[in-house]
This record gives sequence, C-alpha cells and structure tokens, in this order.
Amino acid sequence: MARADGRLNHNLLDEDPLPQDECGVFGVWAPGEEVAKLTFYGLFALQHRGQESAGIATSDGEHIHVYKDVGLVSQVFDEATLNALRGHISIGHCRYSTTGGNQWSNAQPTLGATPHGTVALGHNGNLTNSADLYDQVVSRHGATKFGELAQGNTTDTALVTALLKDQPGDSMEEQALALLPTLKGAFCLVFMDENTLYAARDAQGVRPLVLGRLNNGWVVASEQSALATVGASIIREIEPGELIAIDAAGVRSHQFADPAPARCVFEYVYLARPDANINGRSVYESRVEMGRQLAREDSNDADIVIPVPESGTPAAVGYAEASGLPFAQGFIKNAYVGRTFIQPSQTLRQLGIRLKLNVQDHVVRGKKVVVVDDSIVRGNTQRAIVRMLREAGASEIHVKISSPPIKWPCFYGIDFATRAELIANGATMEEITHAVGADSLAYISEEGMIAATGQPRSTLCTACFSGQYPIELPPEERRGKMLLEQPALPGMPHRRAQTGCEPGPDTEFELDDTEVPLTQEQELEPAERSMYEPTLSGRASGD
Repeated sequence: MARADGRLNHNLLDEDPLPQDECGVFGVWAPGEEVAKLTFYGLFALQHRGQESAGIATSDGEHIHVYKDVGLVSQVFDEATLNALRGHISIGHCRYSTTGGNQWSNAQPTLGATPHGTVALGHNGNLTNSADLYDQVVSRHGATKFGELAQGNTTDTALVTALLKDQPGDSMEEQALALLPTLKGAFCLVFMDENTLYAARDAQGVRPLVLGRLNNGWVVASEQSALATVGASIIREIEPGELIAIDAAGVRSHQFADPAPARCVFEYVYLARPDANINGRSVYESRVEMGRQLAREDSNDADIVIPVPESGTPAAVGYAEASGLPFAQGFIKNAYVGRTFIQPSQTLRQLGIRLKLNVQDHVVRGKKVVVVDDSIVRGNTQRAIVRMLREAGASEIHVKISSPPIKWPCFYGIDFATRAELIANGATMEEITHAVGADSLAYISEEGMIAATGQPRSTLCTACFSGQYPIELPPEERRGKMLLEQPALPGMPHRRAQTGCEPGPDTEFELDDTEVPLTQEQELEPAERSMYEPTLSGRASGD
C-alpha cells in the first residue's frame, strides 16, 4: 500500500474531477552507472506527467528485476530499494490512471516473456485500437487470461506486452518492428530486454520523446527536463514512426511507419513542463506568446494582471507585457501540496481550493484584476477562484484563458470530461461568464494559440478544440477508456479495462474523495512483491 506523506491531495474540488491520462517514461543504457538511481531522478523530473503509481525495471544482462507501487516516485522508492535494482539498463514509468484504474496491478513497467528474452515495457499515450488488439490476444490464446492480463492488469500496455511474444522475427528488435505498425493511436514506448534498450514513437508523434547522451551511455525520456536532471545532453527528438535500439553496438534507428506529424497542441498549453522544448520550440516561450496574443485579441481597462499558479503564470507574464499592465502575484500557492491517500474531511472539502491557494488581499483589494489561466474544463475551479477574489475585495475580475474553449474529448491520452460535462460545449460566452461569476471572460483564438507554438497547423492535433481527429477513430462501441471493463458486448466477449495516464488542467485543484481499493497485492509489504516471480522475473520463459 502506498505510504501517505501527510500532504494535501492534488484534487480539491470534488464536483470538478479533471482530465487525467498521461505518463512519464524514462530509459537509460549506461554500463558502470547506478542506472536505477538515474531512472529515479529522471522520473522525479517527470512527476508532473503521472502521480498515481511509479515503477522501475533494471537488467544486469541476465535477469530483469522490477519494483513498482501506487504512489509518487518519492513514496514508492527508497535507498535500499534502488540499491537492489542493479544492472546497466533501466526503464522507468510514472502513471496517472483513469477512473477505476489506480491499482497496483496496473502500475508499469509491465513484464512478459518472448522467444528472445524477457521484455519490460512502459507506455505513455492511449491506443485507439485496443479492442482489436484484445481480439488478437483472444484469437491466439483463447479466453484464458494471458501474461499480466492474468494478474489483473487492465491496460492497453499489457496488450502490447502480450502481443510482442507472438510476433515473427529472429530478435526482439524484429518482433517490435512487426508489432509497432499495427498499433493505432498515441504511444511513446520505452522498453528493454536483458541487453538492449528500445524506444518507439507513433507515426503522428502525438506525445514527446527525446534522446540524450551521457558520458558513457544513452538516455530516452518524455521530456528534456529529465535529461537535464541526470546530466545528459539532448541529442534530438525521437522521430514520429521511429524505433531506436541501444546496446553495446551503439544506437540503431528504424523507421517503422511514414511520419505524419500531429503533435498534441495541449502539450504546449498545459501538459509539458515549461522548460520543455517540443519540435524546436520552447514550451515556456509558447505560453508567454499565448499570453501576448490573448492581450492583443482582448484587453480590459484593469489595474493588475495575476496568474492562477503555476500553469497560468507564463501566459500571465506575456499578457502583462503586451498590455502594459503590471504583473502581480495575487495568489500564493502551498508548496507542499502533493498526491496523498489521506482523505480530507467534509469541512476541508468545503474549503476546497483554499487549501491550495491563498489570495493576497492587499494585492487585489479595490483593484480591477485580470486573472489568467491556461484552460477551463467544467468551470468549477474558475468559479472558486473568482469567488475568492471577490471576497478579497477585487472591484472587477476579468478572466483570460490562454487556450480556446475545450469542446471535444481526447482519444489520444488525455482523459477529459465527457462532452456533456464540458462547460464550453453548448453554452454561450455570456453563459460561461455568468457561470464562473466574472465581469468578463475571453479565450485566445485557435489561430492565436497555434501561431504561439511556432508550428504549422497541419502538424498539430487540435481535436479537443476543433473536433478534427488526425488519427481515425473506431466505432463508438469499440472505444472508450473503460470499454474493456464493461460486460461482454455482441461480438466483443471477454473485454477488460483500458486505462491511460495523463493529468489534465487543474488536476492539482480537484478532489478525489474516494478510497483507493486495496487488492491482495497492495496489502503485502513492498519487499514481498518487489522482485516478483515467477511470471515477472528475468527468467520468465513462458506465460
């Protein structure tokens, strides 16, 4: 069971659960280095991409060992655990699950046996053809649960791991090249066998993945911040549709699909760390430019500009610069709020966002305030923020949003609310303004947002704003985060849950007031399942 750390929950408004479904992946090949500790620090830098569970796998050339658990990276691992994870290759994963998916059996990396060794695999993204992939598993192995699926894993990652075993080829590299073209949707995979580190990115490059260099090794990671943390220099992004393999012979590259870039624009808006660089463009500078563009498109007679920390800060800097209004810190954020499994009381739930943010009354009292945030999903967070500013004495409150209205669900790795729950779907600007209680409300235009990224429109996925999906979607009855967990449907027997992993806007301001169910495995002491066998050992020869 994850250890509580005494810190407040990231989610502070129970009526406004936010998008979740993204992960951080990390891999290192570095003989002579403490690769588990490098991976730990790499995952620490990627913690913003997944805060539900974490895991690390290592190989010493003969055996693969895995340790994973529910909780933050710093909760899951300690010095003794990391010292036990020996080897020269390591991969790591931090995960954010969808509803019902936060359980130990879904933590990654997953393990499985292949004819050419054991594979440990971590996945960032969401596959759109999971129903088809599960059909393949059933057709090859029958209704009997297979691999990690037999241990209760309900992720599309477990499907990929299971299918890798059955691919043609004289090596795992060849098996991966056979399987990867059959995967549809968004995926960044970091995986390993006993001797080789692999990384692959979907043909659209929806999620970021970068390659870095150590003095005596190589690193792959979701974002370059993780490279900087472990002292690696960035080499390049892994290209859309590319598989790389790293071993004693060096780095090999294979193009398994023709690139058709459709990078997620929401990475620039919110998901990536501000110090990330995606396709040659600084995420921080993109967000500052979004604020500048927002000021050009809509400005008010106001006294100060304040951000909703932390995600609204770069755009607020840009808005203040372009508007000529002074920038101020109207909110102070509690620096020690993080993920925990201690439930707040009803009294604390009623306090809501005040547990996370405090208004500086003397900054906003009597002022006309422009408050900048990155996005609005259901609107409850913005309503609470406006109410706090009113109570602190602000005379006018003008809300500025550095992304367009979110009107459509994401099927590529962000678990937004259902379309019916999105406040911008079906409501007019006047109605949204009234709902959040502001004096005025303005969103950046889609054109302004895209221009701020410095990327051609044709190379970006804007589906959550535009409804235009660059990767073909399956029929409605064969998609959805919980599709494989539902009772059997006609022609779709034995379905299990598909869960993803990416936190969306304002995740830290939302309240999850449900208990984490304990499985039998979770009740065990960590040492009893850290190097679990036989199915998940480096010697697994058949599932």
